[in-house]
Amino acid sequence: MNRLPLGHSGLKTDPLIFGGNVFGWTLDERQSFEMLDAWLDAGFSSVDTADVYSRWVDGHSGGESERVLGAYFKARGNRDKVLLATKVGMDMGNGNKGLSRGHIQRAVEASLKRLQTDYIDLYQSHVDDADTPLEETLGAYDRLIEAGKVRIIGASNHTADRLDEASQVAQKNDLPRYETLQPFYNLYDRDDFEAELAPLCLKYDIGVIPYFSLASGFLTGKYRSREDARGRAREGFVDKYFDERGMRILDALDDVAKRVDATPAAVSLAWLMAQPAVTAPIASATSQKQLVQMVTATRLELDDAALRQLSEASTPDRN
Repeated sequence: MNRLPLGHSGLKTDPLIFGGNVFGWTLDERQSFEMLDAWLDAGFSSVDTADVYSRWVDGHSGGESERVLGAYFKARGNRDKVLLATKVGMDMGNGNKGLSRGHIQRAVEASLKRLQTDYIDLYQSHVDDADTPLEETLGAYDRLIEAGKVRIIGASNHTADRLDEASQVAQKNDLPRYETLQPFYNLYDRDDFEAELAPLCLKYDIGVIPYFSLASGFLTGKYRSREDARGRAREGFVDKYFDERGMRILDALDDVAKRVDATPAAVSLAWLMAQPAVTAPIASATSQKQLVQMVTATRLELDDAALRQLSEASTPDRN
């Protein structure tokens, strides 16, 4: 499998990363174990999670996904087979949030305990924290790297200005830089990333690992109307996509998928992987059928005509 570099770090990832937000949420522990086994058996190794997953669910407090992964590593004895990414910074309740030195130190220890491991491959700032100096945040990460608890760091949900500033602060103060960016980017949600973040990531050679790569399932084609999504776990996430452009994108996906004998999900991921600034998208599966579609996407090379058709159909409306 063609593995791709994460910035200048020396670490490499599969062309697709499994999104662990489903572990302990839409997949229970047994189902999660089965999905992880299938992912590794298919030759993949990269998994992304966060300390806050899945705090948005009633009765959950965060840490559910990390606990499932920790139980998996303990049961299988295969931590060294996984490129593990997790995140810090989102609100965990009781004022536990942000990127201060103290919170990062407490949060990483909690994550390591839940994950039942002594190191994290990629530790990411889940959301920007304008109230904490970048020197303090990057300095905290520097100590974690020196202690062997973290290998490299990345950012998520950062603006281009703040990512640029963080890169300059790291260089000026001889601190670790963000080697990756995890932005909200897919065939529908294009504007924010493509306008300023993509050029910046190319400039600094920052690895890009987009989340919501399938727009919470909308780009799989399984939701064709709001009625299709009603009562589903992701109903609130996909509501905004049922507009004229969303339907135009689904039509283009259907057309290309038919020509290349693949599913809309595989085609959508293949389009994303073909974008020049993208290293490896993040996507989730809750069934073996969905997992097969993800694997297929990594082997699917869309021709120029297909890429152009999808890009034109998904061009953001600017009225």
